[in-house]
Amino acid sequence: MSTTKKYINRDLSWLRFNARVLQEAADSEVPLIERIRFLGIFSNNLDEFFRVRYASVKRMSSLKGKKVKDQLGGWSPKKLLKAMTDEVIRQQEEATRIYDELILELEKEGVVLLNEQNLTHSQQAFVRKYYVEKVSPSVFILLLNNREEFPELRDKSIYLAIKLIRNNDPENPVYSLIEVPSELIGRFVLLPKYGKNYIMFLDDLIRFNLKYAFFIYPFDSIEAHTIKITRDAELDLDNDVSKSVLEKVEKGLKARKIGDPVRFVYDRNLPGDYLNYFRGEMELDSYDSLIPGGRYHNKKDLMRFPNVGRKDLEYPPVNPVHHPDLDLERSILQVVKKQDVLIFLPYHTFSYVIRFLREAAIDPHVENISITLYRLADQSRVISALINAAKNGKKVTVVIELQARFDEEANIHWTEKLRTEGVRVISGVPGLKVHSKVTLVQRREGKKLVDYCIIGTGNYHEGTAKIYTDYHLMTSDKRITKEVRQVFEFIDANYLVFKYDHLIVSPHYTRKRFLALIDNEIENAQAGKPAGMFLKMNSLSDYTMVDKLYEASQAGVKIRLIIRGICCLIPGIPGVSDNIEAISVIDRFLEHSRVYMFENSGETKCFIASADFMTRNLDRRLEVSVPLYDKTVLRQVRDHMEIIWKDNVKARIHNDVQDNTYRKIPGPRIRSQVTMSDYVINQLKRGGRQ
Repeated sequence: MSTTKKYINRDLSWLRFNARVLQEAADSEVPLIERIRFLGIFSNNLDEFFRVRYASVKRMSSLKGKKVKDQLGGWSPKKLLKAMTDEVIRQQEEATRIYDELILELEKEGVVLLNEQNLTHSQQAFVRKYYVEKVSPSVFILLLNNREEFPELRDKSIYLAIKLIRNNDPENPVYSLIEVPSELIGRFVLLPKYGKNYIMFLDDLIRFNLKYAFFIYPFDSIEAHTIKITRDAELDLDNDVSKSVLEKVEKGLKARKIGDPVRFVYDRNLPGDYLNYFRGEMELDSYDSLIPGGRYHNKKDLMRFPNVGRKDLEYPPVNPVHHPDLDLERSILQVVKKQDVLIFLPYHTFSYVIRFLREAAIDPHVENISITLYRLADQSRVISALINAAKNGKKVTVVIELQARFDEEANIHWTEKLRTEGVRVISGVPGLKVHSKVTLVQRREGKKLVDYCIIGTGNYHEGTAKIYTDYHLMTSDKRITKEVRQVFEFIDANYLVFKYDHLIVSPHYTRKRFLALIDNEIENAQAGKPAGMFLKMNSLSDYTMVDKLYEASQAGVKIRLIIRGICCLIPGIPGVSDNIEAISVIDRFLEHSRVYMFENSGETKCFIASADFMTRNLDRRLEVSVPLYDKTVLRQVRDHMEIIWKDNVKARIHNDVQDNTYRKIPGPRIRSQVTMSDYVINQLKRGGRQ
């Protein structure tokens, strides 16, 4: 069997994941404003795809050989770049169609988007005044004629490409660019309400005022078309041993701002001479993706589209329920001393994690707090709790990953702030990204230090905790806490490589341990014992793990996969993967938790993890998977997995043609995230541990 028939290419699979996001924007059962926001998520995802994955394949396009093709699932880089571009163009056309449809739906609900050509006299006066008072101070006009060097364009911005035809020189138009200052002002301008609600894109407001912006030029006509550039976001760090990781990352961030362009998106009505001008000046080559689009770019701003209509046009607010084993009247550490507690976000509130840290910060018996941080909220209460602990004399060690992609600047800021407050900060591990989500609190109880831990599947981030499904296990189980302590010792002294009997830790053991767990299921199936796997992850792209799952399927092991994003495995190949089913659930919340459950001849082994089955997670990151030993917690996670598997509303099937077919199961409609919310509410009513 050829490689291309055995695996789905990871990048094309990711694009099909983003097509599932687009399906949510097209779904008439999703509230209207949420559909618009899903378009924003689709656009934001695509930006990151080009900055990271497309850029990576483009760098490989100069390489040849079987090894390169093997890395790309049998594709040559050049053919893959074309396939990706073709797929993106198809999706962009679909996104434009959906957008136009949603604008009409908004009008039916009394929300009207205006452009510069359909304003009333009173609206024109408002727009003119708004531009003069609020916009013009932030507008920079870049004249392009007779420049020695073309300006470096920011890849997070959109620009209006201006073409002026002057009265006295019609053969030599004036070219210029205006950067739309949406980050400073916001992309959407609310106009005075008059029977209906009126909204205007900031770019259109600037278009209306172009004659004021270019008043010194006598012109017959003026055109404005939106363009956008996407740059390679690879963070190149030099090998200068005299520099700290912080210094290297800061230097790499500066270089990233002028990284090579990988995508140029433009209004399809942009004049041909102007398009050719950009292609020449920006040195766009055949491997750069040129995407003709509509009037508006940076649709990621739709993620913050204002709801000026009724409340039923968006999802109702999330109301996380209390955990039945935790309350405001009891110490969390004392509860965790007696039993494991599983926080399930966003159905439970993230405030329990904050309370755990705040309690440790003021407990006179707590001596040490250690934590790994990857991404943080802009206003982080986690950071506040850690600083509070340091001010109370605790020894606080924070491992903060400076190379968390697109969060590097924020993490540099937090590093400097923590160090200023007396917190010991470790800036990652040389050669590895610290992607694990672990906390260790050490409390003096009598003559000994007692360990309390949190091990999670997601970041300590108050923002994503409201929209990502994740687990955080709170435990004082000595089998686990001892090995969490060893993880921090390894971070502190990388030459110390420990043996773990309970945790599964990357980079040294995760691949080996999961392969052994799968082999165990193969042996059990061959011996006629109960065998099966139920795995949930964000992405499955490591070909060795795919091959091992194929081997297990051929041995008769029944495998159920819940994979939100990339799935390089093809279920249902005769004689190869007949025993594998795989689905993806895309809904209101981002399915982010990782769960690995093995039948183990009737004695289930289950792990929650920070790692996916991706090569980077298995081999190039510090990841932690934790076993669920508490029977109540194990039952809860098994129940959660079964609920997701029964989804027949938001579940799509992974298959060889990647057509994102919705999964059809006879019986009542089950939307797993709604059912999950009911499950957690009922758990609270029952009083928790049953």
